[in-house]
Amino acid sequence: MEKTIFDPLRKKHVALTPEEQVRQHFIWWLNTQRNYPLNLMASEYTITIGRKSLRCDIVVFNRNLEPQIIVECKAPYVTLDNTVLQQIASYNSILNVPHLAITNGEQTFVCSYNTCTGKYEFTGDLPFYSNTQ
Repeated sequence: MEKTIFDPLRKKHVALTPEEQVRQHFIWWLNTQRNYPLNLMASEYTITIGRKSLRCDIVVFNRNLEPQIIVECKAPYVTLDNTVLQQIASYNSILNVPHLAITNGEQTFVCSYNTCTGKYEFTGDLPFYSNTQ
């Protein structure tokens, strides 16, 4: 029997893959450690680039339902390299969020948009929910 885990965002049990375990841990972390309400998050959020449909692992919205954070999750054995950065950057070309995160559960990198320089810069952490509104 296949092992599953409950995804509180999709409100259903999903296959417990290594990537899914990372995703569910990060959802838990956003909710309990950064105070983002579950009802302002989506997993497997579909976007369209040209004729191609893609899915962001996690998208976090503000109170006005505007995307604020994209999180790309990988299995722990996947190296967080330029390919992963390019993947999340392509998602952001559509959503245009102020914060990006990539994680494999062992490493996490966060970029935030610097309004002074007009560029994304690596930062140490994601903001708390109350600081993004």
